[in-house]
This record gives sequence, C-alpha cells and structure tokens, in this order.
Amino acid sequence: MQVRVTTDHNIAGSEKLKGQVEAVVADALARFGKRITRVEVFLADENSRAKSGQKDKRCTMEARLAGLQPVAVTEQGESLDQAVRGAAIKLEKTLGRTLGRLDDRKGRRPVGGEPAV
Repeated sequence: MQVRVTTDHNIAGSEKLKGQVEAVVADALARFGKRITRVEVFLADENSRAKSGQKDKRCTMEARLAGLQPVAVTEQGESLDQAVRGAAIKLEKTLGRTLGRLDDRKGRRPVGGEPAV
C-alpha cells in the first residue's frame, strides 16, 4: 500500500511528519492487505499558524481500492496527531463496512471477521 501525504502551506511537510502519518495509516489499515492500492492523506491547519483554536487541524484520508471507487473520510482535531489518528480510525471502520458488504454479497468471508452465519 502506497501512502501519499500532502500538506497545506500552513503545515511543514517534514519527512518526520510523513513517516509518522505513514505508520499510523499502515497500522490502521494493515488488515485490508492488497485491496488498498493507495491512501492519500491531506493535512490542513484551518486557522493558519497565526491563530489557534479548538479542532483547527484537519486530516482527510482517501483510500483507493482495487476495482472500486475511492473512499474518503475527514477528521478534525486540536492537534495533527489527533486528526490523523481519528481519520485513520474512521477510514478503517468505513472500509470494514464497505468491503464487508461486498464480500457478503459475493459469498466470501468478511474482511477481518468470522464467516457470516
């Protein structure tokens, strides 16, 4: 799975930040294996550096799935870490539901779960 991290002009897109984001995404989405071809992560500071406020950091994640439309989620937090972790959790749940429904219709075992009864 390829992870691409993009930041707005208010956030320094350092290699350290990119590495941290990639690790969070890989950990959260590992159970989906090769079904995810790429994850795009967009980080933004909505109030810029000059101002601070509650939940002014935004993380949007878009997962590209083999043979399916992309799935996107957005999370806001007081810090980039909160926003990234929240978005990763949302994306994991959304992909679990989406792929689980597809697998169930095709008679396959749900992703990361027991066979349907």
